[in-house]
Amino acid sequence: MKFATVLSALGALTATAAVKVNPLPAPRNISWASSGPIQVEKLTLRSSHHHHDADFVLKNAWGRAWQTITTLQWVPAATEAPIASYRPFPTETPKSNNKDKRASVAIQYVVVDVVNGTADLQHGVDESYKLEVADGSNSIKIHAQTVWGALHAFTTLQQIIISDGKGGLIIEQPVRIEDAPLYPYRGIMIDTGRNFISVRKIFEQIDGMALSKLNVLHWHLDDAQSWPMQIRSHPHMTKDAFSTREIYTEEDMRRVIAYARARGVRVIPEVDMPGHASAGWKQVDPELVACGDSWWSNDVWKYHTAVEPNPGHLDIIYNKTYDVVRDVYRDLSKIFSDSWFHVGADEIQPNCYNYSKHVTKWFAEDSSRTFNDLAQYWVDHAVPIFRRTGDNRRLMMWEDIALSTEAAHKVPKDIVMQTWNNGLENIQKLTSRGYDVVVSSADFLYLDCGHGGFLTNDPRYNVQSNPDGGVNFNYGGNGGSWCAPYKTWQRIYDYDFTANLTKTQERHILGAEAPLWSEQVDDVTISSEFWPRAAALGERVWSGNRDASGRKRTNMLTQRLLNFREYLVANGVQATALVSKYCLQHPHACDLYYNQTTIS
Repeated sequence: MKFATVLSALGALTATAAVKVNPLPAPRNISWASSGPIQVEKLTLRSSHHHHDADFVLKNAWGRAWQTITTLQWVPAATEAPIASYRPFPTETPKSNNKDKRASVAIQYVVVDVVNGTADLQHGVDESYKLEVADGSNSIKIHAQTVWGALHAFTTLQQIIISDGKGGLIIEQPVRIEDAPLYPYRGIMIDTGRNFISVRKIFEQIDGMALSKLNVLHWHLDDAQSWPMQIRSHPHMTKDAFSTREIYTEEDMRRVIAYARARGVRVIPEVDMPGHASAGWKQVDPELVACGDSWWSNDVWKYHTAVEPNPGHLDIIYNKTYDVVRDVYRDLSKIFSDSWFHVGADEIQPNCYNYSKHVTKWFAEDSSRTFNDLAQYWVDHAVPIFRRTGDNRRLMMWEDIALSTEAAHKVPKDIVMQTWNNGLENIQKLTSRGYDVVVSSADFLYLDCGHGGFLTNDPRYNVQSNPDGGVNFNYGGNGGSWCAPYKTWQRIYDYDFTANLTKTQERHILGAEAPLWSEQVDDVTISSEFWPRAAALGERVWSGNRDASGRKRTNMLTQRLLNFREYLVANGVQATALVSKYCLQHPHACDLYYNQTTIS
């Protein structure tokens, strides 16, 4: 059997014309032979590694994959056509190549070799795999260092086993894949504090993540507006849920974790503090919350007590604050199995603390104290609590605690910083200081942007002309959302977040995450806001956005992503449409430029 030249996800996908579909995210290396399609019969899983937990995960994952394959009988929407199909001048039709098209032996087995069956699903676990479908063999062979890599091999197989149009299944050509992610952290963020998201819909997002090889669900559990999660030590905190039906019981949270783990997805919880804190906390003791009864906004920015309604910060100087923080953190740490925990620390509003008798007294005792000292007080008193769960615990915080005007003086360097502001500038600052970073730059990766503002009674909309698209269209003008415009899949995919970093700084980039804040999102809209845009990020952090010569391969992603959107919908993930179906069925007919090298 002769295989075509190996294709790297960082190289040109020149052999895609040989097959109707290539998987998304693009594998790091994939090579197709040309001996013709291979028939697929009922596939039986055979595992060469016998470890109870690994076998359990593998068997269940393969059961789901095979059920999907046989139920969908997937047919790709359109083959990847070269742009030459649309040349304005006639060209000679290439002669067909009818080399060896002999019938192949039908495939009956999936043979999986897992080297380490005990590796837990934690940050940095080996997710690589090798997959081979050889002509003349009755088996698909998968080799993976861990079960989590084998799961990625299954999701790849789901895309390349397709209908033969006659009621059967085929793999179009023999194929070899060697695959592994560029980054260990590949995530999305769900916010259940501004609007409640049902467990069923969270499951749907996890399904999309698994298919896209995204491996971290950052769960922003609460915010100032609501407290939906059950806390054993303070059960009355859920009085500040939106309703008795919009609460996550301990069992609900464990179900999400188990559902995600079975699909190779970690769940990192976040309780945002000391900012964005009112609901729930005030049920324990109203004195825990500063400025909770204030009006949130003011025409003069420095007098704001919150960036959005409703206001509330944990009182940093009130001693009881740390007792309740300890209880909440301890109870949630018993539920969430991941070794990482996100503890917020963003958007501290100085004016909020002017409403705290404890903080104002603390400032009065020493006139040299600043809000930077106040933030440092929080770090010095809260971080030791967060570390008490054991040596394996690693903390995440939003970058504000290290970079904002009110930043703490010294934040431990082993805390992972999630950067969301100022794009490359803040990435540069954090990595140069030695912090490990998860990239979530709002200008590229915030998925809730561009839908206009959510505030009511907003006079900025009373403009009798279309906003000019400049500064007035964004924050503070004419009713536009602060992070407009809408982040297209192209903008997400084209983001070079390591630009201008040294090699040392690049090593501090752990990956990227696309947050979806939920002020304008609930069960009805969550899937269409995430998908398929999050899948573009999936490929960006799995195999990159450039070919071997360094050119952007955005144009190569186009048809894969359009096909993948159809595949998500077929799998029950309600992804939004990106183009007219004409564009889907006529690859590259809708390109803006005839020149396919416009993105260099």
